[in-house]
Formats: sequence, structure tokens, C-alpha cells
Amino acid sequence: MSIKNRCSAVLMPMSSLPSPHGIGTLGQCAYDFIDFLKAAGQKYWQLLPLGPTGYGDSPYSSFSTFAGNPYFIDLDVLAEEGFLTREEIEGINWGDDEEKTDYGTIYNHRYILLWTAFERKYAEYKEQIRAFRRENPWVENYALYMSIKEKFNDRPWMEWEDEAIKRHEPAACEEYRRMLLDHVNYQIFLQFLFFRQWNKLRAYAKKQGIGFIGDIPIYVAMDSADIWSEAHFFQLTQDYVPSAVAGVPPDAFTEDGQLWGNPLYNWKTMQDDGYGWWIRRVEGANRLFDIIRIDHFRGFESYWSVPYGADTAKKGKWCIGPGIKLVGMLTQWFPDITFIAEDLGIITPGVRALLDESGLPGMKVLQFAFDGSDNAYLPHNISKNSVCYVGTHDNETTSGWVKNPEHEKELAYAQKYLGIPDSANKTQALIRAGMASTSILFVVTMQDLLELGAEARMNCPGKSYGNWTWRMKKDAITPELTEKLLDLTRTYHRQEEPKKAEKTADETVKEAKE
Repeated sequence: MSIKNRCSAVLMPMSSLPSPHGIGTLGQCAYDFIDFLKAAGQKYWQLLPLGPTGYGDSPYSSFSTFAGNPYFIDLDVLAEEGFLTREEIEGINWGDDEEKTDYGTIYNHRYILLWTAFERKYAEYKEQIRAFRRENPWVENYALYMSIKEKFNDRPWMEWEDEAIKRHEPAACEEYRRMLLDHVNYQIFLQFLFFRQWNKLRAYAKKQGIGFIGDIPIYVAMDSADIWSEAHFFQLTQDYVPSAVAGVPPDAFTEDGQLWGNPLYNWKTMQDDGYGWWIRRVEGANRLFDIIRIDHFRGFESYWSVPYGADTAKKGKWCIGPGIKLVGMLTQWFPDITFIAEDLGIITPGVRALLDESGLPGMKVLQFAFDGSDNAYLPHNISKNSVCYVGTHDNETTSGWVKNPEHEKELAYAQKYLGIPDSANKTQALIRAGMASTSILFVVTMQDLLELGAEARMNCPGKSYGNWTWRMKKDAITPELTEKLLDLTRTYHRQEEPKKAEKTADETVKEAKE
């Protein structure tokens, strides 16, 4: 399925919402943001992945491809429903900087508080939780994984002392399930709370005419329930050591390339299984999102394989991916899902051919457009079947990009190409150029709407620490900002015209007499 009418969206991570408890949540701050999107004429809210994060706090490195992040469970809602008391919540210092997420503080306090909620309310919600378990069979394996991981001092499964449970042997799994029953129930309880709050939020968004765009990261983390339970789908040795890992070669972001370190897929085994793993994964994402963005789409055509243990991604090589066998199967299996292909990076004729054959809209990023060549991101080269961004969560904020001396030549060409005078607000001009593009969908980051600088950058690819922390100030969204975005959206016909109420017969007669 495709997007039918011109529209626009705002990219805003859930973690960046201004809740009072250190990180954005599924509570009032999320409902307020949906109200802002509706008032500003937007059609979609684009989010980063919502899974539970581990070392490094990256939403692209999760303990599960299906689970929700317990950090996003709103504590105020829990207080309203009797799971917690106000005193228990307010007795914790959630961090001193309203513009940064302090993940260490949240990790140290939130799980203890949620355990209190579990002890207080699990028995009362047991029947609802039992129904949740039936509807979400993945949660059993995930909850067991997280419980065993805690028992072994949070070490990844490859380092567990018990060889039988490391190998996911059924008898060992049952033994640990009995041994850690309370902890398993606690982990399931957290997922029950997350999806309970998420489903209410999504229903509200739908009522307001707002849809969600979300990612499927192409790779999964080694330290995850996914690889632990289905290791045969990945390129691992008999000792569960990756034979090769994922990354990308040197590019515009990094001289040494990006060494992601995720295990690579055993595509032959996945194909022999009918790509069932991918089908289950997309089904899980479809429970969260209305549009699914396939991260690192070019990896389906060919992927960068780096020998395990290499210091950088320079020593990698290109290997052939599943191509249209997988992409075509997913689009046919899920005809009602709208997919977006994140086709950034080194784009070869083969990648372009796969994109064309799939029919999926690709991404056009204006920050990459103004190198002086007639490249694919320049507005006159953008096709309708595409999604336009000024920058994504991996880019500098546009204000930061404009002020960065390294982009002086690109900025000069952008001004010449777009007719931007020196005195103009260049961030607003670039947003306007994206809105005016022929792309069926334009997405702007919240940082760019607020015209924030380098301090608000969400992610710097290749940098292991200090990412994913930006948060929006509580009163950052003003009526003036909302009206400005609405006017821009209407100017470039990215908002459907409201339907005029049909006149009654009496009104028609009255007008005729007048």
C-alpha cells in the first residue's frame, strides 16, 4: 500500500518528549504532542525504534525486536491507576537537566519502582496478563531471556556459565523458567503495561487523524532474545562467536566506516525457512506503526561484511543479499502495510534496481544535496514516490549544519540553488524547500522546527557514547510555532482540505431567496 496524498510529518523520538520523570513516555506528553501535530496540519509522527535498550542506549540495539521499552511506561498513569503512589514517584530525582536524558539515573531507579507496581498489582491483573501472553507468544522467550540475563549479572547470553541454557536447550529453559518464575512474570508484566499504554495512545492518535511511522532496524543486537533463541539464522560459529559482523564502509559520516558489530544473517537458512523470521518481525512492527521504514534497505541488495575482531570497518567486503526474494515476499505478504526504504549510503545501480522493482518510496535528504553535482537529492531530481527530509536523526540539526564551517561550500550552493539571500533564515528556507518538494511525504525533525543547534543532535554515527540524549523543553511548542507549521503545510498543499458540511434543504432555500 502507498501514501495517496501529499502530506507531512514530524520526526520526534519518544525519549525526547518533556515528561517530568527524566525521559519521554507514553503519558500526557505524548498526547500533547499528538494534539500539536493535529493542530499543525501534520499527518504522521515518525518515531525511532521503541525496544528496550542496553549498553550505549541506542534504540537500534535492543534486547528484543518485539518488546517495548519499559522506560516509556508513564509513571503518572500508573499513579492514577493505583499501581504506584505519588510519593513513591516524586521521591526520586530523575535528573537535573531537562534537555538531556540521564540513562544511568533512569536505569538505577525505574526498575525498582516498577517492581513495586508489579508486587502491588500483578495478582489483580492476572487474567488480563494471561490474555496478553496468549496474544503475544514472543513475550515468553523475551521474559525468560531478561530474567536469566539478570541472574548472570546482566552479561550477554554468550557469557553465561550454564552451557545448556546458553544453547537454549528446552529442558534448561523450563528449569530456569521455574527457578525464576517471579522475575519472568515481572518482565511480562512490564510488557503488559507498555502495550496497554501504547494501544491507548495509538487509538487516540487514530481518532485525531495521526498515524505512526516507525523503523525496523535491519540488524538485531547480539545481546538479544532474538539471536539467543534462534541462533541458526545468523552467521555464528559453533561456539556462538560471529564469523563476520555488520557495518558500512567509509562514507560521508566516518573515514573508517561504521563498525556496527551486529551478527550478519544466514540468508540461506532464512530463505529455506520461507523467511518466517522476517514475517514475524514485520507482524510485530505492524502492531506499533502505520508505516514501516526499513532501515539500511541497501543491505538487502548487498551488505558490508567485516571479519569478526577487526578494529574498523575498512577491512570489510560486499556480499550479496536476498534482494527481491525477501523484499517482494514482504510486500506481497503484507499488502496493507506501507513501507519506506531507507536507501541512504553507497547506492549502486543494483540498489536502485531493487528499489525500482519493489516500488517502495526511497529517502531524499537535502543536507546531502548541495555538493555541486547533479545528485539525486536535489529538488529537481526528486520523484513523487519518495520521502523528503532536510536531515534525519543521524544528521546534524539543520541550524548546526548551516553554522558548521565544513559545509560552507554546500551552504553557498544551497543559497544559490534555492535563491536564499544572506539575510534569510536558512534553516526555515531549507524546511520550506522540503515542504515544496514533489515528494509525497516530507518529514522534518522537531529540532529543526525549534531551530536548535549542534547541542540538540540526536545521533552522531560512529560515536559510541553520548548519543540519544536530547530532550525538548516543556514549553518549547508555542501557538506561534504551531500556526507557522500549519501555514507552511497548507501553502504547499500537504494538508487535506477539511470537508465542508453539507447544507440543509432549509439553508439552500434561504440562500436562494436572498
